[in-house]
Amino acid sequence: MPLIVEPGVVHNGLPVEGFGSIGSAGLGYPDACSFRRRFGLLLPATNTVMEHELWGLIFANQGAGALAGVGLHTTTVAIPRPEVGTAEGLASFRDQFLGGLESAVAVALLAQPQYLIMGISLEHILPSRPAIEEMMARTEALCPLGWATEHAAIRSALASLGARRIGLLTPWEPIGLASATRLFQDFGFEVVSSVGFSCGHVQHIAHIPDWAKEKAILELLATADHRLDAIVQCGTNMALNAVVERLEPVLGIPIIGVNAAIFWYALRENGFTAPLQGGGRLLREF
Repeated sequence: MPLIVEPGVVHNGLPVEGFGSIGSAGLGYPDACSFRRRFGLLLPATNTVMEHELWGLIFANQGAGALAGVGLHTTTVAIPRPEVGTAEGLASFRDQFLGGLESAVAVALLAQPQYLIMGISLEHILPSRPAIEEMMARTEALCPLGWATEHAAIRSALASLGARRIGLLTPWEPIGLASATRLFQDFGFEVVSSVGFSCGHVQHIAHIPDWAKEKAILELLATADHRLDAIVQCGTNMALNAVVERLEPVLGIPIIGVNAAIFWYALRENGFTAPLQGGGRLLREF
């Protein structure tokens, strides 16, 4: 790369003599911005948070050995009916996302990424661990690349932290919250307490204010009687990196934000091992 066709570099429509051959045999040039790793990120079109949080981590960690040369290349899945306030609405959202996923993967591959990131908490739309694993097996068969998913990332993060007793923070209605609780219980974690904001429109999840997230963590989850090892947040359209940075030093237990965890997992899978700032203890220490 790049492919240079005849007659090569032109100036005012005429070939330039002696410029040098950019695309000569045996030579190759990296992507000017994503020269270390190109990550494909697949998101519901309603998600306005996850890409922003991941780019924030990239730009906050540009030092030697960190994330300079790492790029995100985002493809969205159309969600024309994003209301999830009822069981019927949630089922419609699930069908829209899963129905558009194969074509979105095909579009994402046009950028020639080296690894893919699933930018949705699948337990919101799928009821069980087997359903999630079956869906991901079908999706992974669409291409030869590795994937980072929320359920794999948070499970790995909790194992790294040695956490067993957890509190769950989600933007979801009772159906999604129950599904998330069941998933982590299936993985062997004890869900001591859980909070869902019952957001009825998936785009509106991005508008949940930080004060509400902090109040839920401090007053409903991280209480003395719960004796939590960690707090886990699900829902990739709910920003949490700034909240994690503020509250972890106060609480003394790790808070795992879903977007930071998925990106941590993708980076570690791809050989990026430097401590990273801006995503909490998980990214700094593991």
